[in-house]
Amino acid sequence: MNADPEVVEHLVNPLTREESDALADRIEEHFAVHGYGLWAVEVPGRWPFVGFVGLLLQTFEAHFTPAVEIGWRLARPAWSHGYATEAARAVLRHAFTEADLDQLVSMTVPMNTRSWAVMERIGMTRDPADDFDHPRVPEGHSHRRHILYRLSRDRWLEAGAQAGSDDRH
Repeated sequence: MNADPEVVEHLVNPLTREESDALADRIEEHFAVHGYGLWAVEVPGRWPFVGFVGLLLQTFEAHFTPAVEIGWRLARPAWSHGYATEAARAVLRHAFTEADLDQLVSMTVPMNTRSWAVMERIGMTRDPADDFDHPRVPEGHSHRRHILYRLSRDRWLEAGAQAGSDDRH
């Protein structure tokens, strides 16, 4: 999945097998240190693994960090089925009720309209004044500019109460 050019088209580079394995190790370490992280996503009866969705503490130098990011990456066969949105909603519930976080961010490159759509479906909002140049992306790279979405626990609770949605409580 991390080597599929379409899946990682909005990242700096596809990952080699070694880099993908190292990412899995960092995910496990993140869970051990912070108590949350990226969960594997499966579709019972269809796919044993289609990607990951979860939470990562971001500490790179930016006007909004440190911050906890909600993020996702799914294999191509799992796109356009609502899995990212469904899993992200479960992650929001965990973040705001179990992990007791006050705010989440999510970020991507402006061209990644599929990810922004998920961000908006789960209630996140964007202020263009928050957009930034990602310090971990080389200067001059087409993916350096990122857009930032945010969602506070209070806003999540208000949206859930207004919609009468059981999936937010």
